[in-house]
Amino acid sequence: MSAAAGGNPLFKQPKAVYAVAFACVVSFMGIGLVDPILPALSKQLSATPSQVSLLFTSYLLVTAVAMLFTGWVSSRIGAKRTLITGLALIVVFAALAGLSGSINGIVGFRAGWGLGNALFIATSLAVIVASASGGFAGAIVLYEAALGLGIAAGPLLGGLLGDISWRGPFFGVAVLMAIALLATVTLLDATPKPAQKTSLTAPIKALRHRSLLTMGITALLYNWGFFTMLGYAPYPMELSAIQLGFVFFAWGLLLAFFSITGAPWLQRRFGTAPSLYGALTAFAVLILLIGMFTGNRWAVIVCVVASGIVAGINNTLTTQAVMLVSPVERPVASAAYGFVRFIGGGLAPYVAGKMVDHWNIHVPFVVGAVAVLIGVLVLSTGHKPLAAADAAMAAGPHGRADEVAGEVADEFGGAPDAIDFEREVERA
Repeated sequence: MSAAAGGNPLFKQPKAVYAVAFACVVSFMGIGLVDPILPALSKQLSATPSQVSLLFTSYLLVTAVAMLFTGWVSSRIGAKRTLITGLALIVVFAALAGLSGSINGIVGFRAGWGLGNALFIATSLAVIVASASGGFAGAIVLYEAALGLGIAAGPLLGGLLGDISWRGPFFGVAVLMAIALLATVTLLDATPKPAQKTSLTAPIKALRHRSLLTMGITALLYNWGFFTMLGYAPYPMELSAIQLGFVFFAWGLLLAFFSITGAPWLQRRFGTAPSLYGALTAFAVLILLIGMFTGNRWAVIVCVVASGIVAGINNTLTTQAVMLVSPVERPVASAAYGFVRFIGGGLAPYVAGKMVDHWNIHVPFVVGAVAVLIGVLVLSTGHKPLAAADAAMAAGPHGRADEVAGEVADEFGGAPDAIDFEREVERA
């Protein structure tokens, strides 16, 4: 993936790709948006931290379950209409959350927000991969860059607007997502309906492939630690909304930067599996340190910001690996993977809240660190297909891609789809 003489091809994309990427940025703002206003919501709405954590739980659990239906929907109305439907739902429910006057109301509207998010996320990745120039791997980097920028901008926007009112961040996302909706309607060409309709059970059946299930469980355990940190790290910092916004903005910038630069370099230098082992282990250590030094504000801040480095590496490599080693269609793989991983993200903040209520704030971080380390062990059981995918990527279109594709397909029990894997390798 070398830069062309005229510049990096990663940034030479059709307008439609930029429109969807911008919508991705705004969509992923929703993940970290509420971080800076968590303490304010707890205080102003007389809610406990465990009640406030439901803002993550309702959003992510609904996203997880709705992922199972995204392929069924998009195969019937087409990718563009699915994107538009998801974006419209986010606009409506983000605005309703801002108008709400109770924590239960916000939690409910965040659930509706999660439904729109699922329709958008599962479809946007497939659209970007299909439309972007620079090959498959370049499209993944572009997608993860949008994710990183969204995660970085979300807390900053939440802090700036939350410093005025806790309602501000919700209205801000509604406005930005409305702009993204208009850009998608205008710039993305109509997409034809797939020739074959996807069944409701396709994502569940896809999890029978050991490669996809392995990556999904690894992501579930990683997300357990990730969302434990997002949901509970703001409390021991004892900072204002704007200060929290800048802390998580720095974290998000590192996440975005290392998604684009660090992950591809590590993959070329060490391979996908060893790079993921290192990133996940480092992430577990940082979460453990937060749990051990929760009483030290600066220790928590440094560990949170530093975790952006390994989170960016992990996000890019995991997404690319899922798309390469899954012997099913991209939308189905994305839906199945999203279903499993978002379950971890949804349950972790809620369970963390119960742990804090019963024990203390140290316990959730320790449990989160252990979960991520277990994820390393789970990932190690899928080392062979990841190594095969790396070999195919390195071989390129003129190497032994067909042989490696067959090896991967045999490993997964997905021989009929081996040609799809080979095609992805050649495009990369």
